Amino acid sequence: MRFSIDTLTLKKGLDIVNHATASVWATPILENILIKANYNSILLTANNLEMAIEHVITEGVSIDVEGEFSVPSKLFTSYVWLVSEDNISIELTSGDNLILKTVSSDVKIKWIPASDFPLIPVIKEVNSFNIDSNILKKWIEKTLFSAAEWNIRPTLAWIYLNLDKQNIALASTDSFRLSEYKLELNSEIKDDFAQIIPSKTARELRTLIDAWDDIKVITGQNQVAFIFWNTKLYSRLLNGKFPDYSNFFPTSYSTKAVINRVDLIQALKKINLISKENNYSVRMSFSSEQWILMETNETQIWEWKLDLTGSIEGEDSTVWVNSQYMQEVLETIETTHISVSFESALSPIMIKPIYEKEEDKKKQWEFKHIIMPLKI
Repeated sequence: MRFSIDTLTLKKGLDIVNHATASVWATPILENILIKANYNSILLTANNLEMAIEHVITEGVSIDVEGEFSVPSKLFTSYVWLVSEDNISIELTSGDNLILKTVSSDVKIKWIPASDFPLIPVIKEVNSFNIDSNILKKWIEKTLFSAAEWNIRPTLAWIYLNLDKQNIALASTDSFRLSEYKLELNSEIKDDFAQIIPSKTARELRTLIDAWDDIKVITGQNQVAFIFWNTKLYSRLLNGKFPDYSNFFPTSYSTKAVINRVDLIQALKKINLISKENNYSVRMSFSSEQWILMETNETQIWEWKLDLTGSIEGEDSTVWVNSQYMQEVLETIETTHISVSFESALSPIMIKPIYEKEEDKKKQWEFKHIIMPLKI
């Protein structure tokens, strides 16, 4: 096998597929990438068994002899990133050496037969639809933050995907908070579909996608694929059941406040300097006189009280919240104002965006989030 390739193009391709290589694994082959030279393109593949990425390079390549091989990703990528020449020539010798040539250097790397590399299972398609990349990013941003960290709550380190004819909903929870983002699609879904996607997959997808017009999503019984530009990202789906959360969101409230989102974020940033000493515990008091008082308990350093103005509806109430959780959800919302509502000091705290423009009110999406109050 022998081909030459534009160095910058190869660097970009390696950056993409390396999102799916395993950094630490008992099986060394999962730390490799598969490189296949076809008659007019180069296919780069990485597969860590939970997620796989294929990336096709068609420009800046010249194929002399077709073939394929696997090579350690970290070593190969590190070398390529040090190359300053415009082109790299890559050749497999009759032995087990891979020769990388540039104008100024020759390097030999040990390679592994492509047959040892794990295959990507073929998806048995259940549903497929196209979605704008900006909307897909918004999905992820509005749910990923409230999924559990894998090393803390592995069973909740996932995002729930539910397709229902022309509607799609994503949800995530770490048992202390819950996010849901609903959207009406332009195209009809063939069959209802509900599955759970690893949050790591969503995180990598958010990093990779850019302002392409459409991303094709293909779902199967135990796999999902996202196809964009000349890249395919595959992910396994969890064989399990996401909690039935539909009744978790409250339908009534005794106290509701409408607050400027930016002002509240700034207040939380200040008070979090202190509240982190007490696991981000903050007391919020809502008064019918149209103000909100935020307080921390006294720490070894200091305590803090901070007033905000807002539109208060209903009863005067006090509730304890995790101020870090509240800041994180506010940073995913784009509207100028948000609402905070709850039934009692022990009830879930609902946070929703307030759409002020008529065109925004008519858009077919809905985001809502709840935080469980602290019991102090």
